[in-house]
Amino acid sequence: MTLPSPDHADPALAPPPGCPAHAPGGGGPARLFGPEAESDPMGLYERLRARHGAVAPVLVHGDVPAWLVLGYRENLDVARTPSRFTRDSRHWRAMQEGRVTPDHPLAPIVAWQPMCTLVDGPEHERLRGAVTDSMNRFDRRGIRRHVTRFADLLVDQFCTDGRADLVDQFAEHLPMLVMTQLLGMPESYGPKLVEAARDLLKGTETAVASNEYVMEALRRLVRRKSAEPGPDFASWLIEHRAELTEDEVVQHLRIVLIAAYETTANLIVNLLRMVLTDRRFRADLAGGHMTLPDAMEQVLWDEPPMMTAVGRWATSDTELAGQSIKAGDLLILGLAAGNADRAVRPDPNVPVHGNRSHLAFSGGPHECPGQDIGRAIADTGVEALLARLPDVRLAVSEADLTWVSALMTRHLVELPVAFTPRRPRPPEPIVVPPPPAPPRPSTADTAVRSGTGPGTASGTGPGTVPGDGSLAGARPRRVRTTWRQRLARWLSGG
Repeated sequence: MTLPSPDHADPALAPPPGCPAHAPGGGGPARLFGPEAESDPMGLYERLRARHGAVAPVLVHGDVPAWLVLGYRENLDVARTPSRFTRDSRHWRAMQEGRVTPDHPLAPIVAWQPMCTLVDGPEHERLRGAVTDSMNRFDRRGIRRHVTRFADLLVDQFCTDGRADLVDQFAEHLPMLVMTQLLGMPESYGPKLVEAARDLLKGTETAVASNEYVMEALRRLVRRKSAEPGPDFASWLIEHRAELTEDEVVQHLRIVLIAAYETTANLIVNLLRMVLTDRRFRADLAGGHMTLPDAMEQVLWDEPPMMTAVGRWATSDTELAGQSIKAGDLLILGLAAGNADRAVRPDPNVPVHGNRSHLAFSGGPHECPGQDIGRAIADTGVEALLARLPDVRLAVSEADLTWVSALMTRHLVELPVAFTPRRPRPPEPIVVPPPPAPPRPSTADTAVRSGTGPGTASGTGPGTVPGDGSLAGARPRRVRTTWRQRLARWLSGG
């Protein structure tokens, strides 16, 4: 990596003392990890933009050098030209040199795996085709029904209290409930998957162990679905004409589960926060001038669920925004920074709801294939919550809200709300069909049942059928669903 000389930097653009752009040596690249960088990522991006322009030298974990792409057009350029900037991490020079080892915090994200997100060309088309074809088999109305059902069940857990934390009690659980249903996973997988997904994306010291937990859960799922397929994403991947190997199926289930969970949970929280705190949007929603999907696009511009996307790798020596990029250099897409680029948003206060040209889901051939499902979960989930709690309001001052950030994500720690206590919805009865009618007994069967056939004693023996078959005419029984109890166990980790 060729770094700009600090001797030519404009002192007026230099960051203040103590800011994370001051690396050891005074003029070196800024660290994108650690408490300082994570306390105000957007502020750091703007300081880097002022100092370096649209592309800035940075350091990731282990002080491994990289380039952070800050410009909107530059982000699209990198995302749309895989011939110059590949998704194949085997090009990463730092990894080839042994600076990025299997226990590196970014290894679960960047270590090469047989996934459509880490290949280009024909292999990318084969693998991504299996993912998109399988996603297209989902019934969108069916997804919304799942979301509404789970949103109601979550609200039922706290609606009598009059207070709740919508991060811990709603947003962090709704996407995983829906995704486990769509992937065909047992509900019991949910609680630990939520914890593991968060940890994996933070790039912590336990990220590798969290990744292995997720992988093992998915391996069990694939083995079960290979033997007993069903109408779910896992089964559709397994049976797709692309003939994915078991490892390829597991890896793609992982990326869909983790990406869908993290981005959708953050999108739900950010959308709720905006609705609860921004007077303009709450008034517009109440007056019918703006829909929740419109508000969602505004959120995707201002607070994309993924701050950055790691990564792309230069296939050869090249230049980008005046910076000399060497073959094998890592580039990080600055999705949030690109959305804030004054070249495309001269006035960040002008509403852009309804405009989908943001970078929230990246771009180019690797643009997120599940973005419509994420939008459906967030939009439907927030709508269901507002319908149940129409007077929900923030229970603390907006200034008291706190965020936690990592290299790729930034999300609210809590979103405390208050509302008028309400009763849970009555459980929906389900119909249990009667058992199938037994076949009409033959003459020999009648003899056996009456105890007169050979090898029997007074109606006993292997041929005996207990009862008289009167269940054949029984009416269906109506019983109360056990979803509420199962959801309570799910949330408590039981």
